[in-house]
Amino acid sequence: MPEDKLCVATLLTCTAPVNIAVIKYWGKRNEDLILPINSSLSVTLHQNQLKTTTTVASCKHFKEDRIWLNGKEVDINHPRLQSCLREIRRLARKRHSDEENKSEKLNLSQKVHICSVNNFPTAAGLASSAAGYACLVYALAKLYGVQGELSKVARQGSGSACRSMYGGFVQWIMGNRSDGKDSIAEEIHPETHWPQLRILILVVSSERKPVGSTTGMQTSVKTSPLLKYRAESVVPQRMKEMVDAIGKRNFEKFAELTMKDSNQFHATCGDTYPPIFYLNDVSKRIMNMVHRYNSHYGHIKAAYTFDAGPNAVIFTLDEDVGEFVELVKEYFPPETNGELFLKGLTVSKVTLSEELKSAIGMEPCSNGIDYIISTKVGPGPQMVEDTSCHLLGLDGLPKQNI
Repeated sequence: MPEDKLCVATLLTCTAPVNIAVIKYWGKRNEDLILPINSSLSVTLHQNQLKTTTTVASCKHFKEDRIWLNGKEVDINHPRLQSCLREIRRLARKRHSDEENKSEKLNLSQKVHICSVNNFPTAAGLASSAAGYACLVYALAKLYGVQGELSKVARQGSGSACRSMYGGFVQWIMGNRSDGKDSIAEEIHPETHWPQLRILILVVSSERKPVGSTTGMQTSVKTSPLLKYRAESVVPQRMKEMVDAIGKRNFEKFAELTMKDSNQFHATCGDTYPPIFYLNDVSKRIMNMVHRYNSHYGHIKAAYTFDAGPNAVIFTLDEDVGEFVELVKEYFPPETNGELFLKGLTVSKVTLSEELKSAIGMEPCSNGIDYIISTKVGPGPQMVEDTSCHLLGLDGLPKQNI
């Protein structure tokens, strides 16, 4: 680009969080609009540990829309990307056609460049698409001055992205309308509601999952009788119970529902034909350890949930997080990355009792877990004010150091 045509248009950077569903979304009734067959509920994780960062730029010299994900340019014409871009631009045109906004001079015909990076494994069952599309929609909305309900726009990129538009505890209401206008996310409690709640992500594998969520859902909807039963007969009541448990900060009820729903979700994957297996042997060993741990104490002190991948998300309380981390180290000992095994929030060291170790009674599985991310409940998408954090340079191209 010639020097006299250096892009000096708007550069804007945002971040968005990962969310982990405790009542799972699996299956769509409308593929194009991404309308779910059941409502779902999630916990937003803190962006200090897991986030997507996205920079958007608009300049009259850009010849076409372009996007880079994690350092590589990808096809901007992907249908879901186009859905989000098209809808945000439609809302922007609608807003700028209002009489009060006619004096504003944003040129909606200008092309945009988008650059996005995750600070966690992508496509490994850690809700990377949710954070990614939420960040994209939030950043584009800021660029174009679009306000209002954005979760239904993010939903058209990735269903669970609608839940990453909010912090704290979020429900995605499935809605009933065929146009999807009532299929939106809403925050039921902010991130400050339950400060004692802690989350540990046990990264079993950073590799891409063998069956993508979109393909898996399509196959399950077509072939699994259990999925239909779950959506119609189990989830509605379970949603009510989960909302109540979170409102009362009832950890045992929250934990029980979380594990039961994770188990049923993976049962529907097994009931799919041909069956889908997202869990591996290490995942099952983690589940076994959690149940033995809870059984030893006679009440629930930890809960697991697994999305469409082998990585475990553990919920526990602040007072128990240190002990559980030591359990993981005891039964999934790191051999090569001891210093880097635990990332994120600091966890106090605890000595395991011989009684507890005897109750667990499992053989150690070396290198079964790559590392642990320690985090907590966090806020929704945010603007980044520090211009040095832009992923794009003034020429609209990715900076070399990303």
